[in-house]
Amino acid sequence: QVQLVESGGGLVQPGGSLRLSCAASGSIFRIYGMGWYRQAPGKQRELVASISSDGSTNCQDSVKGRFTISRDNAQNTVYLQMNSLKPEDTAVYYCNALLSRYRYTSRENYWGQGTQVTVSS
Repeated sequence: QVQLVESGGGLVQPGGSLRLSCAASGSIFRIYGMGWYRQAPGKQRELVASISSDGSTNCQDSVKGRFTISRDNAQNTVYLQMNSLKPEDTAVYYCNALLSRYRYTSRENYWGQGTQVTVSS
């Protein structure tokens, strides 16, 4: 089984920081890319940031300068450092990975269970 397990969510005050982690485990041959999505109440799930196998990153304009995505390939882990948090950042954050389970299998998308981030005074 392939599992993506997120951690690091919680309740923080505006202007505070959180660091989200997502560890992938199980039958994994290679991870090609990982990303963080979020879904606020009543809104569609949206891509926040992603990082590809070559290390290139992408961030949504609303979080540029505040959020940083990084990767530890040796641990199959992706991080999202969130600084200067705003109430509008409140959402469930989901980890996504594009990976192959075995040498000759196709690339597949997997999702974590989500972790709640709440920014409020």
